[in-house]
Amino acid sequence: MNGTVKTPMLALVFACGILAGFGVYAIISSAPPAPGKIALYTENAPEPIGPYSQAVQCGDYLFMSGQIGLDPATGNLSGTAAGEARQAMENLRAVLAEGGLDFPDVVQTRIYLTDLADFDAVNAVYGE
Repeated sequence: MNGTVKTPMLALVFACGILAGFGVYAIISSAPPAPGKIALYTENAPEPIGPYSQAVQCGDYLFMSGQIGLDPATGNLSGTAAGEARQAMENLRAVLAEGGLDFPDVVQTRIYLTDLADFDAVNAVYGE
């Protein structure tokens, strides 16, 4: 060969790669869930709006999805940064409680703001 790859050979390599990928995917997707991996759900926090859980407990760890300031009873937002932060914290508390935990058990948090002018109000609620 003179260093060029014939088109049929390239197509065959590509097709084999796709078939191998599907084979690996089939093996992985049919695998049972990890032992001890439990999805948690509570009615005291808003229902997930996508294909995810409010939290997943795996061994001694609880991995929580983010929460917004949506009131689970009414489906409404309060309209103020402090009110939404307070409700988000209550939603988080409810999910933690479902896993037998509370805020002192939390290792890491992230808060995202759409307006940095709300930082002081949100930080005051977070500090409570």
